[in-house]
Amino acid sequence: MLKDKIKENKPGILLYGITPPKINLSKDEAYQIAKKQLERLENTGIDGLVIYDLQDESARNDEKRTFEFCGTIKPEIYHKEFLKLSYPAVIYKAVGNYTKEEFANFLNTSNNDMLSVFVGASSKNDLLKFNLNEAYKLKKEQGGNVTVGGICIPERHEKKGDEDLRVASKIIKGCEFFITQAVYNIENAKRFLDDYANLGIKKVPIIFTFTPCGSPKTLEFMRWLGISVSKQFEDRLFESDDPLSASVGLSLDMFEFLYKYGRAKGVSVGANVESISTRKVEIEASINLLRGIKNIIQNEKECNLEELIQSASKFYE
Repeated sequence: MLKDKIKENKPGILLYGITPPKINLSKDEAYQIAKKQLERLENTGIDGLVIYDLQDESARNDEKRTFEFCGTIKPEIYHKEFLKLSYPAVIYKAVGNYTKEEFANFLNTSNNDMLSVFVGASSKNDLLKFNLNEAYKLKKEQGGNVTVGGICIPERHEKKGDEDLRVASKIIKGCEFFITQAVYNIENAKRFLDDYANLGIKKVPIIFTFTPCGSPKTLEFMRWLGISVSKQFEDRLFESDDPLSASVGLSLDMFEFLYKYGRAKGVSVGANVESISTRKVEIEASINLLRGIKNIIQNEKECNLEELIQSASKFYE
């Protein structure tokens, strides 16, 4: 079970991230989307789903949003009523979208297997009903069944150099695992792992997110979300005859490095694969990426740190 793997700090946790259907769709349309999502995931061997709770995020970015924002079905409702609890799920909760009473009700009505990532404000300019620290405090006071996870952002570590300390602080507040923003910059992720591994705290799983990118429009949206994509990687993608396949191959290489590097440094690394695009080819590519990562986990070979660091050179060729 996913919850057991997290509690036991197991490496190789494999998740697939999905967004619930838009709230303005009919129930029949939402059921059809759920059916297609479950069909795609058959025989992939995932440990569970990540179901996002979307925020507009426009307040943190002066640039126009690449894709129009639209509210979605609440993730816990989508999991229970439409996906029929087919897989264990990590339910994202953008805490600022809820009042204290609404959030308390979510905690009180959660079942024993519930896992949830509490997500704070996307910007200091956001007008919040409830904030992240209050959510952690409420969970601690109420106890309950929810296993809490947090967000980790390697890009922020590059800019501020303190993402490892943020993670440590969240562990103290009750977080038992972390899911990162999508990774397209291996150096940021590696530097975070180095500093996190050196902290004298109990270690919890770090689940890196990977997402295929096959078009300039998707890349634009990734950058709008704050995902770091170096010019070098961009060139490698779009100078290729098949950018989508190139991005899948790049993500597989990055996961393999981070997974083995984490093991060598005493950190349990997993993967969350997602598609932030509605394009069928990119969704299918995300499933191919998922299967490729599963294969890497199943065929793991021991590798020492020196060999791993040397192998990282391929990301800079």
